[in-house]
Amino acid sequence: MNVRSEAFMPVQVVTAASAVGTPLGASHPHESAGLHVSGEATYTDDIPELHGTLHCALGLSQKAHARIVALDLDPVRRAPGVVAVLTAADIPGENNCGPVLHDDPLLADAVVQYIGQPVFAVVAQSQDAARRAARLAVIQYEELPAIYTPQQAKAAHAGVLPPMHLKRGDPAEAIAHAPHRLAGTFECKGQEQFYLEGQVSYAVPKEGRGVHVWCSTQHPSEMQALVAHALGWHSHQVLVECRRMGGGFGGKESQSALFACVAAVCATRLNRPVKLRLDRDDDFMITGKRHGFYYQYEVGFDDEGRILGVDLDMTLNAGYSADLSEAVATRAVCHVDNAYYLPDVAISALCGKTNTQSNTAFRGFGGPQGALVMEVILDMIGRRLGRDPLDIRRINFYGVGERNTTPYGQIVLDNVLHPLVAELEATSDYRARRAAARIFNGTSPVLKKGLALTPVKFGISFNVPAFNQAGALVHVYRDGSVLVNHGGTEMGQGLNTKVAQVVANELGLDMEHVRITATDTSKVANTSATAASTGSDLNGKAAQDAASKIRRRLAKYAAKRYGGSADSVVFANNQVMVNERAIPFVEVVDGAYWEQTQLWSEGFYATPGIRWDKATMTGKPFYYYAYGAAVSEVLIDTLTGEWKLLRADLLHDVGQSINPAIDTGQVEGAFIQGMGWLTTEDLCWSKDGRLLTHAPSTYKIPAINDCPADFRVKLFKNRNIKDSIYRSKAVGEPPLLLPFSVFNAIRDAVASTADYRLEPALNAPATPEAILNALAGLRGTHADDHLG
Repeated sequence: MNVRSEAFMPVQVVTAASAVGTPLGASHPHESAGLHVSGEATYTDDIPELHGTLHCALGLSQKAHARIVALDLDPVRRAPGVVAVLTAADIPGENNCGPVLHDDPLLADAVVQYIGQPVFAVVAQSQDAARRAARLAVIQYEELPAIYTPQQAKAAHAGVLPPMHLKRGDPAEAIAHAPHRLAGTFECKGQEQFYLEGQVSYAVPKEGRGVHVWCSTQHPSEMQALVAHALGWHSHQVLVECRRMGGGFGGKESQSALFACVAAVCATRLNRPVKLRLDRDDDFMITGKRHGFYYQYEVGFDDEGRILGVDLDMTLNAGYSADLSEAVATRAVCHVDNAYYLPDVAISALCGKTNTQSNTAFRGFGGPQGALVMEVILDMIGRRLGRDPLDIRRINFYGVGERNTTPYGQIVLDNVLHPLVAELEATSDYRARRAAARIFNGTSPVLKKGLALTPVKFGISFNVPAFNQAGALVHVYRDGSVLVNHGGTEMGQGLNTKVAQVVANELGLDMEHVRITATDTSKVANTSATAASTGSDLNGKAAQDAASKIRRRLAKYAAKRYGGSADSVVFANNQVMVNERAIPFVEVVDGAYWEQTQLWSEGFYATPGIRWDKATMTGKPFYYYAYGAAVSEVLIDTLTGEWKLLRADLLHDVGQSINPAIDTGQVEGAFIQGMGWLTTEDLCWSKDGRLLTHAPSTYKIPAINDCPADFRVKLFKNRNIKDSIYRSKAVGEPPLLLPFSVFNAIRDAVASTADYRLEPALNAPATPEAILNALAGLRGTHADDHLG
């Protein structure tokens, strides 16, 4: 695979008048890279088990919606190695793990609402004994009516939350008087997070009615609160710790709570350490996925392809409980516009209640689902008018100084769409390759090429202002070494590496002097989830604040000790420059200690200016936007539906990169993961609501051979206009929208079989079966049902 990645050269960053730090923008390796490749990195399941540790497994519902008429657990209790069996009645506090509403029981009580819902917990001497015993329960059910799809939820007006509505102008009038109209439906399915490390929690009772929970989670503070509620305790009795995760992708933000709570309840009841680790099948069956969406749309546009009005109705497959669906739907509504100015628009969203797993956060958090439908519509407009879709996109781009207000009322101040897309268009040879694809298709009866360029505008921040805060602790020891603790969690994305770079830069040290410790609720309290791509922004700023306080104290001591003013003291190269003298950092630190100088400090950061009115769905929910664009070229086989991504050109805006290697890796990984969502990862349920794709044998995530042979990735040279950490931009979620270009390229190739005149009925994911069906539909269609 030819991977071409370009980024900034390292730059010297001046952090304050009194401190020049180590170079930022350098590609420092991931702080745990050596541990990862050697197998020495400790994940929750690798923690040495204490003497007497027991293992927990969950007994799962076999019905999608039913009353429990009788529950016979005696066969479970008699099974070899079983120590205890717990039901909802054994939970001493609240039987709930819902992050927002109290509608998500830890263990089902009286009614089950999806196949795979935990009904009871088995604690045994070994994990194998617990799992075997959990399958021995005899449960009698009285089945109830069930809903399985968002279409059924919409028809039944079934929601886990009230519907959402956003309106600007008079879209009905604009559409009615538009020269051209499109109307139809579209659908994208959900996606399994498929983190390599499954859900796992290890709970150990502590003296004085306390419990220590090691948990693979993106949100230790939320786990602490929910465990305390389940036990009927105070939060200070619960310590939650997470050193690292083997992936999260949103699936360990709220949904790790069930396992942390059950493990803690079992451990405190038995006064024994208890581990609850799911196997992959149970993980699939119990936990929620990315929300699938069903769309009904109507769009009016002029002869140039300029959008005049949009009416979009979205129904999410929320699953059986609310979980984080409200926030997911809100972010979807706020990303329907993607890169485009929509003058008159109406957007509705219903979080449809279905009898499936309760869907949850997934990288992008509704943003990809909101933006996807608009990208599909713009390609349809291009085919309708016989114009290149890129020209349609460009004429609808947000402007600079005009046509720059989003439907929810935020002004787009940092728009770099025009130069970014122009650069990618040129470097990817988009025009020539698109013409070449048409020539190829005219002479190739079986194999067809498709090419698409799609942009991204993605908002960064939690729309709830209180979530945009973070804390950190920085300790400088007398030997000059530095220990950092912050509230973010490391799931492989390089957060700890970036935070270490920030602290090293503030104190003028090399990376070897700085160590990051495990996230721990006893050190930094009331933290936000590591989510919404805010990990580096929030925790980097908090760590910078703490380190800068120490630096100022040291500068004051150095000026007093060696002469000069504190403002003229410079920290760089493991030294302190004061009064034209270079003093080793360790010497200054040790001297400051003897002068009773505080060598540790807390740091805090809160993102300014975020506001949101959920009643009107207006405000300023994002601190800034990240931008990007991608060109993808695909080849499909019209006889089998198989396809191949031949080449991908990615240009992505990460602001002033703190670590180009980590940022480039995030862009590459997000692109391939998003491509999997849109092409290969097909979640399928049986007619009675049983998830059929619950293992790698039946659920196809992208592999190395799905990556393009020619993969060109470049970071766009830019600098955040907002005061983010060193003017960088978030990179976790935005590039997941770049593979819209792959999906649209496949649709382009399919449309070529009808001379680009008809619109393929192709939803996401575009599996080979779906591609074949779309091709068959075009062959048997004389009028396009999707065109109004």
